[in-house]
Amino acid sequence: MKIDKRIIPLAIGGLGIGTTEFTVMGLLPDIARSLQISIPEAGHLISAYAFGVVVGAPLLIGYSVKFPPKKVLIALMVIFTVFNALSAVAPDYTTMLVIRFLSGLPHGAFFGTGTVVAARMAGKGKEAFYISLMFTGLTVANLAMVPLVTYIGHMYHWRWYFAIAAAIGLVALLFLKLWLPLLEANQDTHFMEELKFLKKKQAWLVLMITGIGFGGLFTWFSYITPLMTIVSGIQENRMAYVMILAGAGMVVGNLAGGYVSDRLSPEKTCILLMTLMMAALGGVFFLSEHQYISLALTFICGALSMSVAAPINIMMMKAAPKSEMMAAAFMQAAFNIANAMGAFLGGIPLEHGYSYNYPSLVGVGMTLIGLVIAVRYKQKYGSQATPETKIAAGHM
Repeated sequence: MKIDKRIIPLAIGGLGIGTTEFTVMGLLPDIARSLQISIPEAGHLISAYAFGVVVGAPLLIGYSVKFPPKKVLIALMVIFTVFNALSAVAPDYTTMLVIRFLSGLPHGAFFGTGTVVAARMAGKGKEAFYISLMFTGLTVANLAMVPLVTYIGHMYHWRWYFAIAAAIGLVALLFLKLWLPLLEANQDTHFMEELKFLKKKQAWLVLMITGIGFGGLFTWFSYITPLMTIVSGIQENRMAYVMILAGAGMVVGNLAGGYVSDRLSPEKTCILLMTLMMAALGGVFFLSEHQYISLALTFICGALSMSVAAPINIMMMKAAPKSEMMAAAFMQAAFNIANAMGAFLGGIPLEHGYSYNYPSLVGVGMTLIGLVIAVRYKQKYGSQATPETKIAAGHM
């Protein structure tokens, strides 16, 4: 199948963002030693980036909606590149903390703008698939770049991690300039107009599906290393291969989710995926002691973790027909909230002495809530027209 080259710049941007967001987890001990801080303090760099995502998504989208999307994406990638380059030379912990917050600012806005651009470039009935192509960069980052850059950071210096992320940003800038079409902006909107979609119950249902239901999978992913090494008996020096397996699942699931969504409808796909998530997380809880089954579930959970990205974003665009970019940016904030909620709630049974398969049981409950909300959403809003009519009309 021939890939539309216009989508490649968005995928490369996603590759850079995925690399800078997820590699830091594996390099926390190296960063802590170098900056003479504790590992928990180094973990605050993750929180600072996530906070930047939540803050930057609505603010940057709100003040850029009147500009052509191509110029917005280029500006966001410039911010990304500059602050990752500065991270590579940050002299101390406090400076690094501030820079990581600033590095997170363009994350949500890039995917928010890119989601709408991808949908507008797609032909009718291919919107979800094009969105999934954009997110391919994020999944390939987990499959290949995160293990590679983590290895380079361990073997040489953790600062190379940020330098590589900045280099990917430069490549993304080049291809954004060369291949991304110049789409028109919506001049008839402003910041407060863009936020009006938050008055709609439909939009809040989608955000709740994302923040709660999708958070169920983060109960698994947040504690995957102790789960696999302590419960499943995988040797610690083989965890890199386990993460590659999860990353491969993300690549497959992301594309499959977009493909299925364009054929079933986003609402039906979301309900199907939430049901499968519950089953997979239940499997993790009951079967993780069996090593080969646990490895299979790693691939399946990895696939499900990204399969929902395209359909849930289409549902959000449907809920905000005149504020698609702002709504898509809020989705990135919701995904980060899902990450935080999954890690926090999944850690509760561990604090009470339960085994590392118990966070996934918490995930079953979170996903069940998401499924109930998704069913309610379909019952009330599933018959509405899909967003391509609005997108084709040029609403940005």
